[in-house]
Amino acid sequence: MSRKLFGTDGVRGEANRWPMTAEMALRLGAAAGRHFRRDNQEHRVVIGKDTRLSGYMLETALTAGFTSTGMNVFVLGPVPTPAIGYLTHSLRADVGVMISASHNPATDNGIKFFGPDGFKLSDADEANIEVLLESGVAPAAPENIGRSRRLEDARGRYVEYAKTTFPKRRRLDGLRVVIDCANGAAYRTAPSVLWELGAEVISIGVEPDGFNINSDCGSTHPQACARKVRETRADIGICLDGDADRVILIDETGAVIDGDQIMGLIATHWADEGRLQNDTLVATVMSNLGLERFLNARGIGLERTAVGDRYVVEAMRAKGHNLGGEQSGHIVMTDYATTGDGLIGALQVLAAMVETGKKSSVLGRQFDKVPQKLVNVGFDRGKSPLETDVVQDAIASGESALGQSGRLLIRKSGTEPLIRVMGEAEDMSLLDDVVSRIVKAVEAAN
Repeated sequence: MSRKLFGTDGVRGEANRWPMTAEMALRLGAAAGRHFRRDNQEHRVVIGKDTRLSGYMLETALTAGFTSTGMNVFVLGPVPTPAIGYLTHSLRADVGVMISASHNPATDNGIKFFGPDGFKLSDADEANIEVLLESGVAPAAPENIGRSRRLEDARGRYVEYAKTTFPKRRRLDGLRVVIDCANGAAYRTAPSVLWELGAEVISIGVEPDGFNINSDCGSTHPQACARKVRETRADIGICLDGDADRVILIDETGAVIDGDQIMGLIATHWADEGRLQNDTLVATVMSNLGLERFLNARGIGLERTAVGDRYVVEAMRAKGHNLGGEQSGHIVMTDYATTGDGLIGALQVLAAMVETGKKSSVLGRQFDKVPQKLVNVGFDRGKSPLETDVVQDAIASGESALGQSGRLLIRKSGTEPLIRVMGEAEDMSLLDDVVSRIVKAVEAAN
C-alpha cells in the first residue's frame, strides 16, 4: 500500500493548514487508535510535543481522537523525540506520538508515530492508518471511552536514562559546555543531564515562547553557539534542534563539527573497543565521500541508505548494525535509543574527551572532507521540476562533467518544499559550475 499523507518523518505541514489542522489530528488519533487497539484489553498511548504554540491544539485533538477509540492517553508535555521512543517502550504503551516539525520554523508542525517497541512505524503501518483515516473509524461505546492523564515525571525519567548511557565512574568535572537547546523540546532535560554529570553548563536557547523554536539558534543556526563558546572559552558547544533528535557540535575554537565527523569518531571509538556491530556504520547518500574513505582505511564498512533517519534505522535493524546516522546530525545508537538522539550522541563525544584527554577540535576532525556543495531551491508544491527535460538535461550534463571524480545527488526534501541539489568533487570550481547550472535549471522549471 502506498502512503499519501505520511512523508519521510510522519505527517508535516504548516500549522492550522491542511493537513496540520485540529480536525486532521483528531482523525489521525482515531485512525491510529483503531489500528493499534485490536481487542478489548487496556491500551495506552503516550503523547509528547516540542514547544511550538500549535502543539497545544494538536495535543488536545490527538488526545480526543485516541480516547474516542478507547485508548488511554499519557500526556507528557515538552520532551525530546527520543524520549517518546524510550517512554513508549518503558510504559508498555501500544503507540507513541511526537508532535514536532523538528528543525522547521515555528509556523510548521508535524505528527510522528512510534510503535510499541519504541521504533518509528513501518511504511505498511502508516499506509494502514491512512486507509482507516479515509474509510472512517467507528467510535468506542460510551462505557469504553479512554481516559487521559498527565505524566508529571516524564522529563525526569528521560534525564535519568540519558545519564546511564555515559560511562560508569566517569564525570564531566572540569569541562565547560555550552548547550543550545534551540528553544525546543530539550530546554530543560539537556542542561540537567550535563549538570548532573558534573559539567559547568552554559545554556542558551532555553526560553521558548511558542514562536522562537529554531529561530537563529540550534543545530540549523550554530553561529549563536559558536559565539558563546568563544566568548566563554568553553571546551565544546552542543547544538540541538527543536525536538532534540539531532546534534551539531562546536569545538573550542568555534568551528562546526557535523554529523559525519561525529559518526566517524564514534565508529572508530566503538570499533577499537569491539562495540561496533559488524564493523559497519550506516549513513545516507548525503554523507561525505571523505567519511567513506576514512572508515574503509580502518577496516570499517559504510552502508548507505536513502535520506531520512527512518531508512537508516530500517537498515540497521535489518542487518544487526548498532550505529548509524546522517550528516545533518541524526546519530542513531540502537544500544541506547530507537531513533536519533542529539543529547546521547553528544555524550558519546564527551566521553571520548574525558577518556582520551583530547580537545574537541582534535576529536572533531577525524577526516578531510571531499569538497561538497548543497543548495536548497524552493518550489511550488503543485509542480514537479525534477521531471522536466531542462532539469534532466542539466543533471546529465553535470554528471558527465564530473565523471569519476565526483558525484551528484538531486532530490526533493521529504519534510519541506525544497529541491536539494548536492554535489561532491575534488575540483571546487568545477563543482560550483555544475551545481549552479542545475540550480538555475530547477529555478527555470519552477
